[in-house]
Amino acid sequence: MRKLITTALIAAAALPAMASAQSNRELARDRQDIRQEQRQLDRARARGDVRGIRENRADLRDARREYREDFNDRRYRWGANDWAGYRNYNPRLYARGNWRAPFRYNRFAVGGRIAPLYYGSNYWIRDPWRFRLPVAGYGRRWVRHYNDVVLVDYRRGRVVTVYRGFYR
Repeated sequence: MRKLITTALIAAAALPAMASAQSNRELARDRQDIRQEQRQLDRARARGDVRGIRENRADLRDARREYREDFNDRRYRWGANDWAGYRNYNPRLYARGNWRAPFRYNRFAVGGRIAPLYYGSNYWIRDPWRFRLPVAGYGRRWVRHYNDVVLVDYRRGRVVTVYRGFYR
C-alpha cells in the first residue's frame, strides 16, 4: 500500500512538468513531423497502397492534432508575476550564466527613456513565453539587462516594465 501511495505522489508531482507547453524549437519539430507524415502519405498514394494510405492518414491526423494542442497551449497568456513562482521550481532555466554586455549596469525606471544600444536585437529575449513572461504587445520587446528583464517600447525607447533580479 505504501508503494502505491508513493508512486501516486510521484506521478502527481511529475504530471505538471510533463504537461508543460512546448518551446519554439519543439513546435518546429512538430511541424517537421507533419511534413514527414504528409510525404509518407503522398508516397503511399503514388504506390496505390490502400492500407498504407489509411495508416498514414491516421498518423498525419494525430500529428496535426498534437501540434494544434501544443500551439494552443502556447497561446496561454501569463500574468504579470507568473514567472516568480515558476522560477523557484526551475532554477536552472533562470540561471544567469555567462552573460556580458559592452556597457555598464544601469538601474532603469519605468517611464524612463533608454538608448537603442540597450535594447538592440542582441539583447531581446527570443522566447519570453518560456520564462512565463506576459505577452509584450505590439512595438514592445522583453530585453535582458544583466540580471534584470526590461519591457521596452522600442519605437519610443521607453521602459514599460522592469523585473529586477529576474535571473539569479
